[in-house]
Amino acid sequence: QVQLVESGGGLVQAGGSLRLSCAGSGSIFGINTMGWYRQRPGNQRELVATITRGGITNYADSVRGRFTISRDNPPNTAYLQMNSLKPEDTAVYYCNVNFYRLGFKEDYWGQGTQVTVSS
Repeated sequence: QVQLVESGGGLVQAGGSLRLSCAGSGSIFGINTMGWYRQRPGNQRELVATITRGGITNYADSVRGRFTISRDNPPNTAYLQMNSLKPEDTAVYYCNVNFYRLGFKEDYWGQGTQVTVSS
């Protein structure tokens, strides 16, 4: 089984910073992509940022230049440094890891951590 445990969410004023962490454990295949997604109130879950094991990153336009994703290998731990936070960044942030094993894609999610940005 694969487990992802997020931490680091909370309440912050606009313009502030937070750092999210995601610790992965269990049977995670070596070649994988980790990422952060968020779900804002009344909206669908959306991509925030992803990072491959080799360090290739991808960001949503709305966070590029303000957020930085990074990871440690091993263990499979991902981080999201969020700077210059805006009220519209308020959301539940979910960690994700996905990889192919024996030709099948496996996709795992954390339980989510709340980020609230006050104006």
